[in-house]
Amino acid sequence: MEQKQEQYYTYEQWLNLDTDGYTELIDGQIHLMADPTSRHQMVQMELSGQIWTYLKDKPCQIFTAPFGVRLHEDKDTAFEPDIVVLCDPSKLQDRGCAGPPDMIIEILSPSTEKNDRILKYNEYMQAGVKEYWIVDPINNQVIANRLMDYNYNTTIYFETNTAPIQILPGCEIDLSLVFRDISHGF
Repeated sequence: MEQKQEQYYTYEQWLNLDTDGYTELIDGQIHLMADPTSRHQMVQMELSGQIWTYLKDKPCQIFTAPFGVRLHEDKDTAFEPDIVVLCDPSKLQDRGCAGPPDMIIEILSPSTEKNDRILKYNEYMQAGVKEYWIVDPINNQVIANRLMDYNYNTTIYFETNTAPIQILPGCEIDLSLVFRDISHGF
């Protein structure tokens, strides 16, 4: 359930908002985000776990929402991606990232799908996010967008594939684990 406010908010005002749940700031407008489903959380945890395991003793770090990403200092826009990989420690701030991280992963949900596929795709590409994955937990696929010459080159991976993370040489995500049936273990 995403709602748009009419009042214009600055990035500083957004940082100090007291809300119940996730929000994103897009061109001065607050967007309230729906709570993630259990499927969304299982997919996010598995992806995060595989990446976190790979990154042990390596210079890059992984962060999960809530973790604000402000791509441009001069814009009142800040996103809350599901997963962020950051390899430049100078971009790390107390509540997120200043500037484009190396990788962003968004897990689709009905309330955010349009923004994830269109708005964020374009914002992330223009800002120079090297790798942007759009994870579709309904169709069990990953749309991996990798920056090449200022445009994204797209590869689609399915639940039976292993998906390499280009910015992390040797890191391959086992999608059969990411998209496994959530009733396992219950």
